[in-house]
Amino acid sequence: MRGTPGAARVHILCVAVCAALCAVPALSGAATPWGTLALLAALHLACALVGRVPVLGSRLPVDAGSFLPLLIAAAFLLPPSAAVLVAVPGSLACRVDRPPFAARRVWRAAQLALTVGAASWTYAFLGGPATLGGTAGGTLPDLPYALLPACAAALVFSLVPAALDGGILVTAERMAVGHAWRGLAARSVGPHLVHALAGLMMAVLWRSPYGPVSALFVLLPMYISCWVFAQYHRRHAAHRATIRALVQAVDIKDGYTRGHSERVGRASELIARELGMEESRMEALRFAGILHDIGKLGVPTRVLRKDGPLTPEERGIIELHPEYGHEIVRGIGFLDEARAAILHHHERLDGSGYPYGLSGDEIPEFARVVAVADAFDAMTSTRSYRRGRPVPAAVEELRRCAGSQFDPLMVCALARALDRHGWSAAANTVTSEEEPAGLPRQQRPGERPPAAGAPDRPGRPL
Repeated sequence: MRGTPGAARVHILCVAVCAALCAVPALSGAATPWGTLALLAALHLACALVGRVPVLGSRLPVDAGSFLPLLIAAAFLLPPSAAVLVAVPGSLACRVDRPPFAARRVWRAAQLALTVGAASWTYAFLGGPATLGGTAGGTLPDLPYALLPACAAALVFSLVPAALDGGILVTAERMAVGHAWRGLAARSVGPHLVHALAGLMMAVLWRSPYGPVSALFVLLPMYISCWVFAQYHRRHAAHRATIRALVQAVDIKDGYTRGHSERVGRASELIARELGMEESRMEALRFAGILHDIGKLGVPTRVLRKDGPLTPEERGIIELHPEYGHEIVRGIGFLDEARAAILHHHERLDGSGYPYGLSGDEIPEFARVVAVADAFDAMTSTRSYRRGRPVPAAVEELRRCAGSQFDPLMVCALARALDRHGWSAAANTVTSEEEPAGLPRQQRPGERPPAAGAPDRPGRPL
């Protein structure tokens, strides 16, 4: 575990000790179903070893050792102390792509062992084994009651690893306690419920008169479903990595507005939720907000970082950034409607915007959303030459410009979202690479605060 922070080592060690203690009753008990345990552990190990084959490794789930339907089936078929042991061989043998390799394997084995044991205990507590049928006399599964303990076990299967992973994020990644556990369980509940149904089907077949052989026939389609799910997440992670790389490139080139893109994406998502958009469109809109200034990569750095006012020629160059941005992302298929927002987010409802002077409903919906989010963040962000405006003042300015510059529907949606969720001023401070130490300068007496759609810096288009 060399290279692992001390706090993370302690956390991993504690989880591993707890998992070992949970397995003690199985190791010392005569009633442990060793045949079932060995077969399930061997199947789990086989899935892990397949994931390490170099030829297939790039096409199979990286975490092939954590074949979840099989582990959930083990939680249904075995007592808790025996279920703990099923995940250990496969987790220790599974492929690990990043160091520290030993720490990651030990952590994976301990985490999955505790998770399977907790799910098995929950399932047994709710009388799940009795609902599987297949006991002496050939009883049938007790449906639909069998779904209740199965779903409860799936819920535990989501909560336990989320709680443990949050501890790792705090100890190893130094993540803030308030953010470490946010969203971890919510993202996994749905998939684990699906895996629980597949595991329940396997457990019922295992206990049926046809025996374990019949259960093995469902392994291939179950594994394929896990493969498809892992491919989806890998592709989604690649999308996010692409977005991050593009945004970092803009931040490096125009350090004056570092962090602006992420906040515009967040504000755009708030508006989208208030408008009741579908999740898929909401994600595309968030991407549009994050990438709205990607065209700055095509603007000369001397123009972006010029201290004085821009000449008409330089202003014309910087006003080309929406078109540059559209060209940059043209070939990125997953952005969908986001491309139109990147191209048209500087259009105005009265037709005086750029690059094409669209007006009213000619402006795409995503572009109207991003325009409001962009102006809101520009007004509320602190820059080296001025302090950000208070949120109520910024919203009032957006309302004043609604109908001429901004879509009133989008402005009202943002105002409602801010009333409901708030907007952290501390998270909205933007610094520049040239900003001196200490606080930015105060607004001079008699100097008006920036209006909605005012330049990002003096002499610059928003």
